[in-house]
Amino acid sequence: MDTREPLKPFLLAFPGPLRDRLVAAVLSGEKVSTSGLLLEYEIEKEELPPVGERSALIDSQGRETAVVEVTEVRVLPLGSVGLRHALDEGEGYTSVAEWRAGHEAFWHSEEMRDALGDPSFTVDDDTMVVAERFRVVERLI
Repeated sequence: MDTREPLKPFLLAFPGPLRDRLVAAVLSGEKVSTSGLLLEYEIEKEELPPVGERSALIDSQGRETAVVEVTEVRVLPLGSVGLRHALDEGEGYTSVAEWRAGHEAFWHSEEMRDALGDPSFTVDDDTMVVAERFRVVERLI
């Protein structure tokens, strides 16, 4: 019997192959950081996660796969994201330029623009991003 308090979902990307790859990278220990747009938090009227917050990592099937704990949250301009963060995203990036190209492709996707309600949304060096670090504290599957 599960007596654990319900946890807020920790969602990476949209359901599908990308989310599945990211969840696998978290579970393998390769992915210990993630990036989001500050604008997403503002649109959702959601507060930034506090350090120490625990959430349930959700896969594409909606299953809780792990409990993750936020260890650091920084808000910074996209142009200030450094190599350590890019490498720690666990997606195989070897440079900030690669990391940025991958994230720009996601943020400029039709799915993301629909979620933001702006069909022509683009990022630049001054776009504010939320850079989170986290750790897995419990595997659930």
